[in-house]
Amino acid sequence: MIGTAALRALFSRTGGIGRAFSNRNFRIWTTGNVFSLIGTWIQRVAVGWLTWELTKSGAWLGLMASAEFLPSIFAGPLGGAVADRVDKVNLTRICQIVLGIQALVLGGLTLAGSITPEILFLLTLVFGIVTAFNQPSRLSLIAVLVRREDISAAVAINSIMWNGARFVGPAIAGGLIVWVGVGWTFMVKAATILIFLFSISLLRLPPVPNRQATVSMWREITEGFAYVFRHPAIGPLLLVLVAGSVFARPFAELLPGFADAVFGHGADGLAILTSATGLGAMIGGIWLGQRGRLTGQTGISITSTLLLSLGLLGFCATDVFWVGAASLVVAGFGMVVHGVTTQSLIQHACDPAMLGRTLSIYGLSFRAGPALGAIVMGAASDFVGLRAPVAVGAVLCIAVWAWAITRRESLAAQLEATETEG
Repeated sequence: MIGTAALRALFSRTGGIGRAFSNRNFRIWTTGNVFSLIGTWIQRVAVGWLTWELTKSGAWLGLMASAEFLPSIFAGPLGGAVADRVDKVNLTRICQIVLGIQALVLGGLTLAGSITPEILFLLTLVFGIVTAFNQPSRLSLIAVLVRREDISAAVAINSIMWNGARFVGPAIAGGLIVWVGVGWTFMVKAATILIFLFSISLLRLPPVPNRQATVSMWREITEGFAYVFRHPAIGPLLLVLVAGSVFARPFAELLPGFADAVFGHGADGLAILTSATGLGAMIGGIWLGQRGRLTGQTGISITSTLLLSLGLLGFCATDVFWVGAASLVVAGFGMVVHGVTTQSLIQHACDPAMLGRTLSIYGLSFRAGPALGAIVMGAASDFVGLRAPVAVGAVLCIAVWAWAITRRESLAAQLEATETEG
């Protein structure tokens, strides 16, 4: 039987990704998480397509996105404060059980023909609240599953899983919608959660006592925001993330409309466009994971914002379906590189005692931003079409990139210093 040291030596030959997988708990977590994330993307595509079938409205697509992402404004910071106090694995387990029940209810109502846009909105809101509450715990758990020197690669692997699921999940969802109907698609999502719950039960982590609270939960939340705003580099880094989230990221929520109204395709077209985004994102995650080091990530993070914007401009400028899909590969690459590098830099530069709360603000930026942007873009699309709002957002994102690139060196000095000091 191969020992831990031998496994680490074997995995180390494959770069940063291999070093992260030399951690047993991380391997188990990753295996179960793959199924959970594929299920999430299956459900996301199914919700988007069902919304379009029920309403044929870009505004409703934006509202459905807001139901999933806007709860981050309230639940995200609370989840961050809780994550800094309690057992992260148990919190994740409870949230997954609730999400499984939500998927079963959604599937049952759809199969019974009782689903309406309003009910779909409310059930998506439940999904958004639970996910936003749990996200800080799941993100900060990475630092428990791997050694500190493997955090950057582990974050990249987490992104590879998410975007690999973005590639695989929509393809599965498209087939399920066509072959068995959208209702059974939600049932498949519920089944993936069971696999994830089983993997969580196999983790062997040292007991971590709950931290005794010395101040109120509200005080801890405000301390988290104050820490981020005062930090000379984390604050500006998150500002760039907010810009990308509001101005560029909402394109994904409008893809059902693009697939049907712009390119003349059905659920299969939506699956291809979503998978194209996931393919680019997966390539970006693999590249970062193999790179496996923090040095230079500040510049990469800022530049990837430009790449995302250029990909979206190409997507909006074409009537050819496959050119549009290729443009989304570029946009997906830029989107995930930006998100992964931002999270990696935060994981390294943040005070460990503030990590859960800081990552909750990261999650707030990454989730609430697209909701706000999708509401505006979706409403505008009912008057000016789908292309113009996405193109204008991409141009605004380029303006933010131009501001950030002039501050690259000073930000890097703050964010990347911990790698050489640690």
